[in-house]
Amino acid sequence: MRTVQCNPQAMSFVPCGTHGNDLNTVSLTLDELEAIRLADYDGLYQEQAAAKMNISRQTFGNIIASAHRKVADFTINSQRLTVGGGAVEIARCTFVCNSCSHKWYIARGSVRPDKCPQCSGNDINCIKKNMKTNDFKPCWRNI
Repeated sequence: MRTVQCNPQAMSFVPCGTHGNDLNTVSLTLDELEAIRLADYDGLYQEQAAAKMNISRQTFGNIIASAHRKVADFTINSQRLTVGGGAVEIARCTFVCNSCSHKWYIARGSVRPDKCPQCSGNDINCIKKNMKTNDFKPCWRNI
């Protein structure tokens, strides 16, 4: 399993001025998109990016090379690009309601909730677990 933090809002792209139904499709997996985000968008070195995805540097190198080929194919040959699939685990944020103590999870990168799904209260926190002490602490607070 590869850990990804990218949760894309759009899952399909077509070149302007084309009818998507007539195009061949290039499929980019979520781990390939995450590799592009980490290396090309965030500017991380392969070793740093591999650690964030919980994979080896060599595996990261293979994933990013495949992703670059697919993006080049999409761009140069005016293909449809779809995003999805792959053996991935999407990183989650844990939220807790200070009013009713309800805990829930959402995929990291999703829109931050503004109220508790159980009591509709708006006094909620995103919490982060400290793996050494097993304690939770606020990582982002509603203002």
